[in-house]
Amino acid sequence: MTLWGKSRDELHKRIYSQKPIRSWEGQPAHMYGEVIHSSLVSLYNRYTQETSEHFLVLFSFHLLILSLDHTQQDFIYGGVLPLSGLNVQTVSLDPDMSLSSPHVFEISGPMVDSKVFICDSAAALHTWVQQIEDRRHEATAQPMSPSHCSLSYLLPCDMRWKREELLKYLVKAPIWQWEGSPVQHMGQPEYISVVNVIDSHRQGCQERLMVLFPQDVLLLSVDNNRVNMTYEGRLPRHSIRAVERSALPGRLQFELMGELVEPLQVSCLCLDDYQNWMFHLQQPDRSSHVTVSPAPPPILPKLHRSRKESQEPMISADQCHINGRS
Repeated sequence: MTLWGKSRDELHKRIYSQKPIRSWEGQPAHMYGEVIHSSLVSLYNRYTQETSEHFLVLFSFHLLILSLDHTQQDFIYGGVLPLSGLNVQTVSLDPDMSLSSPHVFEISGPMVDSKVFICDSAAALHTWVQQIEDRRHEATAQPMSPSHCSLSYLLPCDMRWKREELLKYLVKAPIWQWEGSPVQHMGQPEYISVVNVIDSHRQGCQERLMVLFPQDVLLLSVDNNRVNMTYEGRLPRHSIRAVERSALPGRLQFELMGELVEPLQVSCLCLDDYQNWMFHLQQPDRSSHVTVSPAPPPILPKLHRSRKESQEPMISADQCHINGRS
């Protein structure tokens, strides 16, 4: 296969090189590891029934989608999808459509809009489906190494660009043991930081990712290798408030309190995080206000688990729920 007069290996070197791909987001391409397979395919739009040429690149745990600018002989970033959250299958297009290629496969997932790709031969179709399936099973069955995972690259989120990329990553990455409505139905995430949490039972300090959504505060744990996120609970913003405990350097603490929530002591790692959380969550005492009909009970954080247990990586997708789907 050649593209713009370049071999597949030359194209791989170009993707790996320091020259940024147009509209690129997130960690550098070389952080995704070795290229397993790549080729030209056509992306089919079910609504317009049009096709556009793309270059697909399969890494050990991710699928990179690149569109093409033939005029400039340049790649344009189209997204990176984690294989652990994907399903792949061969499909047939409707016979009354203008395009009737038999070499078609579809990728889909809880956090991914369905995408239909057209290959130029049966052999190319078989290779893509088999390679994605093989890598997907491996990605699900064993933990990724940190060098293959965006999460390890973005934590700690101590820079603004890391925080912004982590919010993007959050809504498309697998979240283990998810409960309730899918994360994409929670609205646009507004803020995220690493905090330390102590529950009312004082079972030790537990590191958490705390994420602010329009209606909820989401709590996630991250395994020791920084490759897997696990759901730990969500708190409805309308029923909690932050009460200041200490704003001293090294003790940036507040307490989350509510009628239906066990008090949680939260320690921030920096003053900016502390000020942001206090600004968003510090609400006046509403106990003297007119009583309204009670809201449904929140899904309480699963803080009874030990730190060690909460940080163990999940190794089997069929043993847990991911992002609201089995």
